[in-house]
Amino acid sequence: MRYLALVTDYDGTLASDGKVSAETASALERLRQSGRRAILVTGRRLDDLRAVCPYLHLFDYVVAENGAVVHAPFTRETTLLGARPSAGFIDRLKALGVDGIQVGEVLVATWVPHHVAILQTIREMGLEMLIVFNRDAVMALPAGINKATGLEYALRKLGLSFHEAVGIGDAENDHSFLRRCECAVAVSDAVPSTRALASLVTLRGAGGGVVELVEELIADDLAWMQGRLTQNLVAVAADIDGNAITVSPYGVNILVAGPSGSGKSTVTAGIVERLVKHAYQVCIVDPEGDYGTLQEVVTLGSPEHSIGPNEALSVLEDPTISLNVNLLGVELADRPQYFRQLWASLAALRTRTGRPHWIVLDEAHHLLPVESGQIPDALPRRLGETLLVTVHPEHLPPAILAMMDVVIAVGRAPDRTLRRFAEATGIPLRWDAGTSAGPGQIVVWFVRNPGPPMVVRSIAPTRDRIRHRRKYAAGDMRYRSFYFRGPGNRHNLKAQNLAIFSQIADGIDEDTWLYHLHRGDYSRWFRNSVNDHYLADQAERIEQRPTLSSAESRTLIRNLIDARYTLPE
Repeated sequence: MRYLALVTDYDGTLASDGKVSAETASALERLRQSGRRAILVTGRRLDDLRAVCPYLHLFDYVVAENGAVVHAPFTRETTLLGARPSAGFIDRLKALGVDGIQVGEVLVATWVPHHVAILQTIREMGLEMLIVFNRDAVMALPAGINKATGLEYALRKLGLSFHEAVGIGDAENDHSFLRRCECAVAVSDAVPSTRALASLVTLRGAGGGVVELVEELIADDLAWMQGRLTQNLVAVAADIDGNAITVSPYGVNILVAGPSGSGKSTVTAGIVERLVKHAYQVCIVDPEGDYGTLQEVVTLGSPEHSIGPNEALSVLEDPTISLNVNLLGVELADRPQYFRQLWASLAALRTRTGRPHWIVLDEAHHLLPVESGQIPDALPRRLGETLLVTVHPEHLPPAILAMMDVVIAVGRAPDRTLRRFAEATGIPLRWDAGTSAGPGQIVVWFVRNPGPPMVVRSIAPTRDRIRHRRKYAAGDMRYRSFYFRGPGNRHNLKAQNLAIFSQIADGIDEDTWLYHLHRGDYSRWFRNSVNDHYLADQAERIEQRPTLSSAESRTLIRNLIDARYTLPE
């Protein structure tokens, strides 16, 4: 279920002439029976609302006074999100002849044309307040408060975000929350500016428009609307003219594949960054510690400590936090079982809250090995909003590959990468002769579309390019480890990361150290296995200085590593 909450304005939207019809109330009851939440957002004062609406019990929260007051009907708890208006402000308005003043807990309301006197009073008294219009109604509120801020508070109380909400309104003061909701709807008799803002305008007006929307939600969760929601499309690449190649943030699965060191992590990090920019919550499952440098994401887990599913879920309960689950502390053989437990927990959270909006599985062939397809119930039956990263598409279960909607081939021989996917799934690949990808280019294949894959430009993250620093510093590089063997292969000491490399380098005998130094083995390893060309270039300069003693060269290389990587104590 995509939309877990319906957010509605009161006057002119839910109610006509101040009253909610029995038909509309019945629709709200059906909405709640479908498992969805209902939130009422209004400019009215709470006491006024209680006097005219006997259906407040159908709402999880009531956001009154244009966002300044949040009330929970079930607990009867009321929270003020702003300061009460001062007596001096009210007295000054009355002295200027403003009549029909309504004073709420936070809001002060009247009617046009008294907005001129209100603005004059705000200026003369030096107050930090703003004026909001609702057709002919005029409201004065503390700066920073509107329907969106009150709704955000209510949604967080429910463990939801704006991306799980569909909002419906009619007037100018509804714009703030409609712009934030994933889907904005206007009733047919809304003011022109609200209709222009909305992705959908109902056929019916106040009251009936809400009934119409509820019926659409219950019928198919507004699935037919997906193509109209363009405000949150996520760029995965850019064409040769710089135009974004986008995907929907909902109902899409992506596979990023290519050789080791080809830039898959950079492409993935860019997509994650853009998802987070749109306030989508992302959970990364990171077997190699590749994403610990993403500033938008909280990382839990280390080579010394693995986190349990409950620990991950406790972080993800906050819709504003995206999480990277580092699996360096989980043995390689244990990762598929660990992932099955984590996935079950994430699926339960998604059912309840719609989040995390996206799940990223790096080194997906370790988490979902092809053999797992032979184990009953070992595979997720549905992915949805999941991004898989792998070197070998054919090492993933065919049932998982069949769920992919977009395949992004990174690095050399993209045709080979896509053919492996096509052979594993049985999906025909149309690869036009002469198609090739140059530097900075990737290939994007929209699998469900009849056209061929497209050669496009990769969009790098706006922040520093992601580096695999944690893996190289303290993880297990496995087949890319360095081996201190020395002349005659007298040793076979494995350095599976830079921390172990530095420890062995400090204690290894002089002949072994110099043997590898003079052969250029250190710079070669830094360049080809650690993928750090700067470190490799600097080490190569040290290797080419024959006058350096063993101790001097060790110190210089160790200092280089320390300067670029945070090694465990």
